[in-house]
Amino acid sequence: MELIQRTSDLSAYLAADEVVDHGHPLVRETAARLARGSVDSYAYARSAFAFVRDTIPHSADSGDPRVTWRASDVLERRTGICHAKAHALAALLRAEDIPTAFCYQKFEVLHGLVAVRLDGAWHRQDPRGNKPGVDARFSLHGERLAFTPDPDNGELDYPELYAAPHPAVVGAMKAAPGREALLRTLPLAL
Repeated sequence: MELIQRTSDLSAYLAADEVVDHGHPLVRETAARLARGSVDSYAYARSAFAFVRDTIPHSADSGDPRVTWRASDVLERRTGICHAKAHALAALLRAEDIPTAFCYQKFEVLHGLVAVRLDGAWHRQDPRGNKPGVDARFSLHGERLAFTPDPDNGELDYPELYAAPHPAVVGAMKAAPGREALLRTLPLAL
């Protein structure tokens, strides 16, 4: 699948906003800690991916009812659905000047992940968190995502790369009083 960069200005994929608050002290501190052991952007991106995937449980897997949507809150509370974890990873990557986009897949609900710009190309990464049947890995050589859409069941990959999280997703996350309510109000498609 060819990925489509929706915004031609690459600097848009480095921007901070209310959701991707990479200037927040906790995001900066976490990024600096992860960067200490990294020799280059690839090593840092891989380390940040593993950190989000492995140390922040997916709230549906852990049963955590809290909804986090701002990157710093995801890092502080150590919980979030796929979209929240994508927001946290994007903030950590952008904090170290790695262009990061938001991308989506359509299943029963909309699934969120990111794409990183390394080696002159975009590469999708899924920090959702592994569990039996899910084995997402950081890769620049072939995707290793959590899920593969089945077009025969109406599932699909959206090729668009967004500079900011989709407003419909963020709106649902902000309005939800808890994870169960959020799962009922997340967009089903873009």
